[in-house]
Amino acid sequence: MAKYRFWAIIMVALAVAAGFFVWNTQNPDSSRKFKLGLDLSGGTHLVYRADTSKVQSGDISSAMQSLRDVIERRINIFGVSEPIIQVEQGGVFGGNVAEQRLIVELPGVTDINEAIKKIGETPALDFKLLSKEAEANFKNDPSATFQPEMFSDTGLTGRMLQKASIQFDQNFASKPVIGLKFNQEGADLFAKITRENTGNVLGIFLDGNLIEAPYIREEIKGGEAVITGDFTPDQAKQVVRDLNYGALPMPISLVSTETIGATLGDKAVNDSVKAGLFAFIVVALFLIGWYRFQGLVAVLALAIYTVINLVLFKLIPVTLTAAGIAAFILSIGMAVDANILIFERTKEELKRGKNKYDALKEGFHRAWSSIRDSNLSSIITAVILYYLASTPVIKGFALVFLIGVLVSMFSAVTATRTILFAISSEEK
Repeated sequence: MAKYRFWAIIMVALAVAAGFFVWNTQNPDSSRKFKLGLDLSGGTHLVYRADTSKVQSGDISSAMQSLRDVIERRINIFGVSEPIIQVEQGGVFGGNVAEQRLIVELPGVTDINEAIKKIGETPALDFKLLSKEAEANFKNDPSATFQPEMFSDTGLTGRMLQKASIQFDQNFASKPVIGLKFNQEGADLFAKITRENTGNVLGIFLDGNLIEAPYIREEIKGGEAVITGDFTPDQAKQVVRDLNYGALPMPISLVSTETIGATLGDKAVNDSVKAGLFAFIVVALFLIGWYRFQGLVAVLALAIYTVINLVLFKLIPVTLTAAGIAAFILSIGMAVDANILIFERTKEELKRGKNKYDALKEGFHRAWSSIRDSNLSSIITAVILYYLASTPVIKGFALVFLIGVLVSMFSAVTATRTILFAISSEEK
């Protein structure tokens, strides 16, 4: 019995320490505060339409994923907490092509203008060749100016950019230029373009604006290029940063915005907390009223279960939404279910005349297979739901539910068992 008492004391002490950690890390300056989703913290919901007209139909899916990754990297450098960015297909756009949308949720950002700014003026980088007709006209009239519709796409875009950097013109040390380094795909295409179009004009476009139109003098290998342009040092630094953290593979346009106010978020949090406390109290009263002393132990184990879950939510961290909190409240019932199986089995053994220690031991042993099988089925369901879910809300529900089921197995089998044996006065 001494070993059970020792581990019971350690377990309760750790639970108290964990509870203090949860409480203490909720101060405004803590980096371990609960991360709340858009529906709880308030924020901004943006819907963008992606222009895939120049993307081959077989490449649209990968291009949209690349767009999602680029936007996520760009938002992350601004420090937005737990942004949710997802690709969605819907409606019909342009007759027979499904419209590709990008859904962006920014928790805690309630200023729409600020949110749009964070998505930002991410530059679209394109390399285009001057048409043969326009080139012939310029030979006859060198004073003419280039126009964007004179150029045709080459397929070389910012999607193939590996890195951008600030350099300085060798002839003008104070004039910044932008060095470009392409990935292997871009390097091969750049070499092909310059090899097959020597003597032609290659236009470099940033956000649809012609920045530079140099003549191709020879094949350029190695995948490196330079944009001279007329940049100030600050402008060059801004362009380099934007290119490195988000040259869009295709244009996007904002089609809808929605702001969820902090008041609504606070109400949702308060209502969810009240629901959780009410559920805990009702379950605790039921356990104590029906199982007396064993029920009291189960309530203690349930408190340990709750604290462990809250700590995991902070450490993983888990972004809590209203659906996630609902999953947590639901898992409280799952945690109690295991205790009920154990207690009922123990009561059967006591009726057979066994002493308390042997009845508890046999009760846990006989209940284990039922607990294992029921929890295993819940775990399988949660895993499938998580990996096949189409929205972050469902994924969040599945993740919280999975954590709850796993922790409930520990609290029911380990915590309840240890505490009951520790305070039992019966010896084997």
